[in-house]
Amino acid sequence: KKGKDSLSAQGKRRYDRKQSGYGGQTKPVFHKKAKTTKKIVLKLQCQSCKHYSQRAIKRCKHFEIGGDKKGKGTSLF
Repeated sequence: KKGKDSLSAQGKRRYDRKQSGYGGQTKPVFHKKAKTTKKIVLKLQCQSCKHYSQRAIKRCKHFEIGGDKKGKGTSLF
């Protein structure tokens, strides 16, 4: 378990000086992100009128276009 932080440490003194007075929070407060994946969005362009349309597909951590599909009972090598 972590011990109590010292009030006289240089970083704490600097932080308290910066926070004092009006102006609210001065340093970024880290908030853990809830999502670990992003939705994959394909930008498709019309060949005739050059109009873009976006198609969202499922969430995934790794996305590869044109990669070899994993077959049943086959190894990757």
